[in-house]
Amino acid sequence: MAEFRLPPNSRPVQGVTHRAPGARELRTFRIYRFNPDGGANPRVDTFEIDARSCGPMVLDALIQIKAAIDSSLTFRRSCREGICGSCAMNINGLNCLACTTSMHDVGAEIRIYPLPHMPVVKDLVTDLTNFYAQYASVKPWLQARTPAPPDHERLQSKEDQEKIDRPAACILCACCSTACPSYWWNSERYLGPAALLAAYRWIIDSRDEATGERLDELEDPFRLYRCHTIMNCTDVCPKDLNPARAITEIKKMLVERSG
Repeated sequence: MAEFRLPPNSRPVQGVTHRAPGARELRTFRIYRFNPDGGANPRVDTFEIDARSCGPMVLDALIQIKAAIDSSLTFRRSCREGICGSCAMNINGLNCLACTTSMHDVGAEIRIYPLPHMPVVKDLVTDLTNFYAQYASVKPWLQARTPAPPDHERLQSKEDQEKIDRPAACILCACCSTACPSYWWNSERYLGPAALLAAYRWIIDSRDEATGERLDELEDPFRLYRCHTIMNCTDVCPKDLNPARAITEIKKMLVERSG
């Protein structure tokens, strides 16, 4: 019989609580904590803060907690503008960027966990090694056999540029792939929405001359066809991209090619 519960040593336990007496605009954060060097179960610590003591975004609150309450709290962050994708995490059950998620939009109690179904390095930091390797496997760069013009760059029409404009806006935050059940169960073989969106961006690039080879690489029962169009990837993308549509378009190209 299949086992759908976490192993006993992976089940979070109740952690410590840090109160904020006298807070006029109270926000309660319940944050997943895990230290692989400690040998203990993961825990969920509770932090109360006055929302007026920091900026309006969830990332602002995390920085405040780390600076003023618990310096051991570990998370990734960089640009604070929704561009780098570093602060992707699961907030109140939804994968998103902490820097673009307002505390006022998620309520007075905010539950923060690392991206789901990924190995946890520490606290809210997940191991994205496999995710980046899958991205690299689709060869996300221009492949052209024709030499570039000697006196100018490879030109592209405005219409052709607009086709790749949105797919090229992916910031590799991994929100989409880690929201995909097919990726949860087959992450070693299924490329996932982010890598397939990157593949699509180069397949439709009018300057690229490796379309056939790219499609050959994707024509596989697992690398591409584990997608069942659940649409979680599109729902959670912080850049409003549509990986599900890109995957469907790749499948359509393969069908048309074989016909």
